[in-house]
Amino acid sequence: MTRFVDIASLEDIPRQGARMIRTAAGCIAVFRTADDRVFALDDRCPHKGGPLSEGIVHGHHVTCPLHNWVFDLNTGTAQGADEGAVRTWPVRVQNGRILITADLLNRNKAA
Repeated sequence: MTRFVDIASLEDIPRQGARMIRTAAGCIAVFRTADDRVFALDDRCPHKGGPLSEGIVHGHHVTCPLHNWVFDLNTGTAQGADEGAVRTWPVRVQNGRILITADLLNRNKAA
């Protein structure tokens, strides 16, 4: 069973905006869409390492600020690219609060 931890109020992220959080798994971009859905992806574009949290959110997509790769917020897959995806993380909104998987905070780096 996935445990979740409270990281912010939904109002802390503007509609069609993002915030970056630092975790044991690395930097994570948390996005809020115009319809108040929330998504969490690794904050590093696989193309040139661009910070996705600084990208443009449109619909359920984000465009990397460096070279315009477009990622689906649901799947993390880059559109129109032969290769390219970022990891998505479980996130949800409950009572106006954003909750993200506790795995990000407790991640053991050992394999």
